[in-house]
Order: sequence, then structure tokens, then C-alpha cells
Amino acid sequence: MKTAIALGTFDGLHKGHRAVLGKTQGFYTVAVTFDIPPKAFFGGSRELLMTPRDKETGLKALGVSEIFTLDFNRIFDMPAESFFEMLKEKYNPALFACGFNYRFGAGAKGDTKLLSELCEKNGIDFRCADRVGECEPISSSSLRGMVASGDVKGANEQIFGGFGFSSEVLHGDARGKTLGFPTINQQFPDVLVKPKFGVYKSRVIIDGKEYDSITNIGVRPTYKTDFVGCETYIKNFSADIYGKIVTLKFMEFIREEEKFSTAESLINAVKSDIKSVLGVEI
Repeated sequence: MKTAIALGTFDGLHKGHRAVLGKTQGFYTVAVTFDIPPKAFFGGSRELLMTPRDKETGLKALGVSEIFTLDFNRIFDMPAESFFEMLKEKYNPALFACGFNYRFGAGAKGDTKLLSELCEKNGIDFRCADRVGECEPISSSSLRGMVASGDVKGANEQIFGGFGFSSEVLHGDARGKTLGFPTINQQFPDVLVKPKFGVYKSRVIIDGKEYDSITNIGVRPTYKTDFVGCETYIKNFSADIYGKIVTLKFMEFIREEEKFSTAESLINAVKSDIKSVLGVEI
């Protein structure tokens, strides 16, 4: 099977990214991406929409055969022509595909026009995905802004699989169980953009099965923590899953994180949230 090179950051695997991957159907597709968004190297945010592991899982689910992750610190000053030659020599591709606004090479001097010319000179097919988005083109940076403001519902319309992460269930302080609503605890990955702190309607995937849930993300102002954590109550679930890798998806922002003066006021607020979001009385 002939090889196709798909170029992009692929953070979030939004519709624009999927349009690029759609250009490589029928090929052995190699996704060429970076460890950090190139803009982050020049002072932009390093926060991501997906952990590297979840991005790899998503790319493979979309039909990518191989992922080539480049260390941007080592190649940022590589001329555009040299970048092209490196990939050509490594993979001997029959096709290059990218988005309409893809830039590459030192100083981002390479664009789709140059890539098209380089492909033509070397007898390689070139396919460019058109702009996706009615007003502004879809971008990972705009989606990060939506997540940070709490608009995960809107961001999920673009992010492949929705915004979330997979991580180990940790031993917490069992306070939720003591207060009458057992929860699972996960540390929020440092590499991801942080959603607005507060309570979210969520979904948990455990051993391939999905459960409705409600999650509080933040530093728990009532019982202060020194890290950003996620505490999740899962509807109709009570098994011991400490140490298991669980996927948490944020579905919709409910309310901001609050500091309560008493345990009773905290319990009442959580019970109210669970009833309104999950329809469960506890």
C-alpha cells in the first residue's frame, strides 16, 4: 500500500484535522505532528486539548497507521525544503496532505503553495483540505479558549470524542463516601487546558462501558488541595476501581466552584446538583 503523509498538530482532532485525514483514505497514513503546538514555542500556551496518549488513540481510531511525533525544539530552524526532504527520504510517500493554512519550516516560511511545488517537482500527489467553519476557521487555539471559559458543550461539537482525559483512579480522603455520596478521584493532567473550575455534567467510561456522572474540577476550596483534581459521582455504580485507568468526559458546565462554610451546606449543594443533573436522590 502506498504511503500518505498527513501534516498537522492534530490537537483535539477537530473537523479541520479530520478533513486532512480524509484526504489520505486508502493509503498507509503517517500523521506527522509535534510534541507541542509550534505557537507554544514562540510564547503561546503549551496547554493541550488532548493528552499525547489520547491523541494517539484518536488518530488510530481515525485510520492513521503510524504517528511520527517531532521535537519542535530540534527542528524549528530547519528550512522548509529540508523539512520536506526529511519526510520524503524517511517515508517515500505518494501523497502529502495538509490544511489550507498549514505552515512549515524555519520562520513558518513554507506554505501550501511551496509544498504543492515541492510535491510536483518530486512526482508526489498533493491534497489540501479546504477551510472548515462558516465564519472563522476552526482552530485548536479557539477550542482551548472555549474549554477554559467553561463552554465544553460547544467545544465538544468539534473535538473528536469530546474534551476529557484518561487517567488512574486515585485513593482520595474518602470524604465523599463519609458525606454520603461516594466518588472517584483523578488528578487533572498538567498538559491539558484547564476547564473553568466548577461542577460539570460528565460521562465516565470504565472497561468500555459508559456511565452518566457529575464532576467537580478544581482545588476544592472547602477542603483545599494543592493540585487540580476531578471528583466524580457516577450514577448507578459502586465498584472498587482504585488504580484502574478510567476515561472522564466533560459534557456541560453546571455551576462555578464554591467554598462552603459547613459540611452540611456542602452536602446539600452536592445532593441538589446530583438530583438536577442525574435525576438521582441520595
